[in-house]
Amino acid sequence: MSIVKINVLTVPPEQREVLEERFGSRAGMVESSDGFEWFELLRPVDGTDRYLVYTRWRDEESFQAWMEGPAKAAHQGGGGKPAASGAEAWTFEVVQQAAPRNA
Repeated sequence: MSIVKINVLTVPPEQREVLEERFGSRAGMVESSDGFEWFELLRPVDGTDRYLVYTRWRDEESFQAWMEGPAKAAHQGGGGKPAASGAEAWTFEVVQQAAPRNA
């Protein structure tokens, strides 16, 4: 089954807009990667300063290929001061899933 990678970014309030703009301008960098299944940038609404960057992949090998290729190249490009003051990576295997039933 698929794997999920969640990057937990600690983002000070004054950097939220910068972070969201940077992700918004990424212009499909991950979407064309082999094995990529889903992306979401999750903004905190409950008083925390931690954003979640959710990606879903066919397998670990697909994720690693993206990390060693397009992701590595994108992060070497600079882009100014980082918007996040901290980061933590989580990995999960998808063991169950459900989708909406057709009405």
